[in-house]
Amino acid sequence: MTVGTEAAPAKHTRVTKRRAETRSRLLDAAYRVFADKGFGRTRIEDVCAAAGYTRGAFYSQFDSLDAMFFTLYEQKARVITEQVADAITHASGGISYESTLDRVAETLLLERDWLLIKTDFLMHAARHPDVASLLMEHRHQLRTAIEQRLAEVDSPLPPPLTTPSDAARAAIAVYDGVTVQLLLDDDLAAAREWLRQLLAVFLGASG
Repeated sequence: MTVGTEAAPAKHTRVTKRRAETRSRLLDAAYRVFADKGFGRTRIEDVCAAAGYTRGAFYSQFDSLDAMFFTLYEQKARVITEQVADAITHASGGISYESTLDRVAETLLLERDWLLIKTDFLMHAARHPDVASLLMEHRHQLRTAIEQRLAEVDSPLPPPLTTPSDAARAAIAVYDGVTVQLLLDDDLAAAREWLRQLLAVFLGASG
């Protein structure tokens, strides 16, 4: 009886690890397929084939392709928030906003495959109000996280955007605009410089 009790956690650990690996492989496969085919043209079977799993494995992890996308979106949103947080944290130590903008522009996620996926899904959400409301909530969470980081900076934000809320909205709007340009010209270096310049204008830094 004691032996059986001691063996159970090991079995549970193996099952949990296997589920985590399945989920990770499905998400990696979905990322590649979404980027290659487009969200609207992707079927669950496409993701399963790319990952080497059955539909049963998919449904053990996700209810739909929409749910899978939002999982990917959350992962990328965390990366973006962490990058912005890191740059803003450096601003609180006496570093200028100019140097902070440089750091943001250098590190902020500008991954073309992801931008293709995100733009594709935005078009999908625009035609489906229930999906759009979920996407808006995710964007709100990202904006709130950036606002919180900006509010932690000791020195005041430069005008004209003197509140963390205004600055966060401006930063996201600038980022969205630059990503559209990057999709068209596929020039990452130019996109980063354009991002730095626009952030400097919108956040009132001298550049």
